[in-house]
Amino acid sequence: MDLRLAAYAVCIEDGRVLLARHVRQDGEANWTLPGGGVEHAEDPFDAVIREVAEETGLDAVVERLLGVDSRVIPAGERRLPGRPALQNVGVFYRVRVTGGRLRPEPNGETAESVWTPLPQVARLGRSSLVDIGLALARNAPPTGHVAPVPVGGPIRH
Repeated sequence: MDLRLAAYAVCIEDGRVLLARHVRQDGEANWTLPGGGVEHAEDPFDAVIREVAEETGLDAVVERLLGVDSRVIPAGERRLPGRPALQNVGVFYRVRVTGGRLRPEPNGETAESVWTPLPQVARLGRSSLVDIGLALARNAPPTGHVAPVPVGGPIRH
């Protein structure tokens, strides 16, 4: 089984959430939270700030830890054929933007970042990470854990 540790930013301001449009090499795109893989020996706290800056052009500060989510993506549902199952461990933080300007990620997979009104999120083709992050922000579970988010329709791994 493969393992991926990642940090994600949940930034909500004025009834809008900051989303990033991730475009894969094959051209398929979906909306996700700013964030991504934690580099070797990097603290997830630092990784989320780095990822927000890289993907969106915005400066941000962490306000609080929202929770940790662990999901196993079966081998048959992986985008890369022939790979084993993947355990994705996501650390979700509430962040606040302090400066910068929205822009696409230079030489990266984030084509654009936008402030999206919360009621519109349900209609978007999006990563399950969006629903997990919003549930953590909305419910603030004392355990920092939310129930599994079903994947299918407009929601993907």
